[in-house]
Amino acid sequence: MTASLVTLGDERFVSLTTFRRTGEPVATPVWVVRDGATLVVYTVAESGKVGRIRRDAHVELRACDRRGRVAEGTPVVPATAVVDESAEGVDLTERLLRAKYGWEFGGIRLLQQAERFVRRSTSPRTRVVLRLTPM
Repeated sequence: MTASLVTLGDERFVSLTTFRRTGEPVATPVWVVRDGATLVVYTVAESGKVGRIRRDAHVELRACDRRGRVAEGTPVVPATAVVDESAEGVDLTERLLRAKYGWEFGGIRLLQQAERFVRRSTSPRTRVVLRLTPM
């Protein structure tokens, strides 16, 4: 892992930039946690970022705040993203996120369950892990 990727693993929020077919960047603030030599992000399988990563694995990472605002001069860390759909990967990432973010992660999980109730869905939305490695 490069020093820049190591540093990003310590951040509370990271701006994950994926790219549309046109090359237009789409930045999304995400929680990130280390898993060995990679950083991992937990997201919904149907999200736009997952679709964009399946088409183009090149992403850019920057430290940001909760709302996705990136401070001027923040370095860009280019990376490659891989979508991990395995139950083991999702379970491990949930444990790592719970250890890092504590009650915040638990609160998000409760909101997800409430959303399921409102949608009157009997099955949860499929979650996946994005594994980020330096380029």
